[in-house]
Amino acid sequence: MTRADGTRPSVYPTVLYRDAQAAVRQLTEAFGFTELAVYEGEDGRVAHAELAQGNGAVMIGSKGTGSRFDEAMKGTGPTGVYVVVDDVDAHHRRAVRHGAEVLMEPTDQDYGSRDYMARDLEGNVWSFGTYAPEIPG
Repeated sequence: MTRADGTRPSVYPTVLYRDAQAAVRQLTEAFGFTELAVYEGEDGRVAHAELAQGNGAVMIGSKGTGSRFDEAMKGTGPTGVYVVVDDVDAHHRRAVRHGAEVLMEPTDQDYGSRDYMARDLEGNVWSFGTYAPEIPG
């Protein structure tokens, strides 16, 4: 989603659900989100979905997939948040310098992003990366 000033949002809340397909339906039907993309795994569960609301978006997926993010979310707080940053490695160095618990070192992903994951003091998982979804405006 590109805003009128030419920028994209830099924070995309990420939430996992036991039934992500039902969540997509509720968020779009009951709460007015716009479905931008839904990617299903071979098992038919939602691997990744992007839903827009206003000038922001939320990324959702299914619990129990065994992905690095899914594993990191076990026993954590109620949510994870993805934040777009320009320089993942510099951001990671700062986090390490300040004692953040790093769950995944900076990694180049298949979909073109470079990102890393860290856990905050309350157990929430924060992902920082270069991937910024295009959201029609």
